[in-house]
Amino acid sequence: MELVLFDLDNTLLDGDSDYEWAQFLIEQGVLERATYEQRNQDFFDQYKAGRLDIYAFLDFQLAPLAQYPRAQLDAWHRLFMAQKILPIISAAARRLVSRSVRDAHLCAIVTATNSFVTAPIAREFGVPHLVATEPEQIDGRFTGKVSGTPCFREGKVTRVEQWLAAQGRRWDDFAETRFYSDSHNDLPLLERVTHPVAVRPDHPLKKAALARGWEVIALD
Repeated sequence: MELVLFDLDNTLLDGDSDYEWAQFLIEQGVLERATYEQRNQDFFDQYKAGRLDIYAFLDFQLAPLAQYPRAQLDAWHRLFMAQKILPIISAAARRLVSRSVRDAHLCAIVTATNSFVTAPIAREFGVPHLVATEPEQIDGRFTGKVSGTPCFREGKVTRVEQWLAAQGRRWDDFAETRFYSDSHNDLPLLERVTHPVAVRPDHPLKKAALARGWEVIALD
């Protein structure tokens, strides 16, 4: 059995679900455009530049979840999926994922984006496991805080190892481990697997991938 891991944003998706969720809430009038749109863009730019403060970003991104009942959040998310996510899922990405699931590999989406936003997207792809940043909940309501280690940079390695341990597995149980990602922020996990794959990589990742002889693909 192989372990196959997929980044989500700008890898399986032709866009960033974290960024699009905030933009969606702005368009719905949930968040004030004048305040939130520039902050959303600033955080996105910091992420691309490799200097994102993940805790500052999560304070920004998780706060709206604490302000509304779950039923309202779920209703917004259904609309978000239809308007923002389904249009940025390519047929090539679906084929890549379905092939791995069909071949009975152990598959997971591993993403820094929080699980409220990404769990329905993982289900849309038919991926049975999601390793994501977890929003804290108390009595079924989000608190606006993060629970545990954010699934970001080195935290992705930590969270994957915790997920494997919960299933009684280790890295060494797999003859081959794969991780597909677009971002240099994912270098810690790319360096941990036996078969790293750069998908439409950003410039720093493309440079690293070419220097190390990693596979580079485009899901077009």
